[in-house]
Amino acid sequence: MALDNNFTNSSFNCTIDSFKQVIYPIMYLSIFFLGAVGNGLSIYVFFQPSQRKTSVNIYMQNLAVSDLMFVSTLPFRATYYLMGSHWIFSDIVCRIMTYTLYVNMYCSIYFLTMLSVVRFIVIVYPFKHWKITNIKYAKIICTVIWLFVLAASSPLLSKEIAGYKNPDKCLDLHPSSTHSLLMMNSFVLVVGFILPFCTIIICYVFAIKALLKSRAPQREKTVCHKKALSTIIITLILFLLCFLPYHVLRTLHLMRGSCSQANLPVHKALVVALCLAATNSCLDPILYYFAAENFKARIRSLYRR
Repeated sequence: MALDNNFTNSSFNCTIDSFKQVIYPIMYLSIFFLGAVGNGLSIYVFFQPSQRKTSVNIYMQNLAVSDLMFVSTLPFRATYYLMGSHWIFSDIVCRIMTYTLYVNMYCSIYFLTMLSVVRFIVIVYPFKHWKITNIKYAKIICTVIWLFVLAASSPLLSKEIAGYKNPDKCLDLHPSSTHSLLMMNSFVLVVGFILPFCTIIICYVFAIKALLKSRAPQREKTVCHKKALSTIIITLILFLLCFLPYHVLRTLHLMRGSCSQANLPVHKALVVALCLAATNSCLDPILYYFAAENFKARIRSLYRR
């Protein structure tokens, strides 16, 4: 799954190191700065004693922690490419870099999906009390998500999958690992992306239908449903912008898996798609601002101070 790969053979040079060494440092350092500020501020607001405790805010707290954990690894990634694809840290740190990327990606996907489901229930079943919208169960679900993603991503900590014989290399795919990664990708694609993405689309469609059928006064409808609809719409945009291109191109790249001139544009597109996937960690605070309970008021209060 660590797909910044370089294949080589005698007839054609498949490396795109020069392309990566321009794109990745710029994007990673920009995401690090924006993500550290945005998520650091978000965590500060979420953990204020006066901040309202709701299931929505529980999911957003965990999402912000996941994002902050990921952006803290980006200076290591940027350093690697700024030094001409030369890894100066230890082998275990290298494996942790890949592991953290995918833990963040799939924790983010699941937390965003749960947010959409909770908001969907608020719109479609406003007078029913589901366990999934309860704070206690939100904490349990978040714990289950963390444990599942941490365990499912653990093969990326193994030396066979993400280790390197050459200690100077990191963040690149071994040609010998392609078959194993293709098998892993099939499972991850379905469980980690397609099912959550379909869930969000279903939530969006039925939420819109419920809003169109609602006979509540327009002002009351706006107050009750604005944040719920904002959550689902922003989440859908994040999936389409950040996660869809990466999963499509990653699958296509692994399926081709050969060193050829025809595969080079896909490889370059995958580099850009990985940057877009990483960008999710600095875009999530936009979701908090428009959709979190009492978040906007707390930010304005801090600004006035």
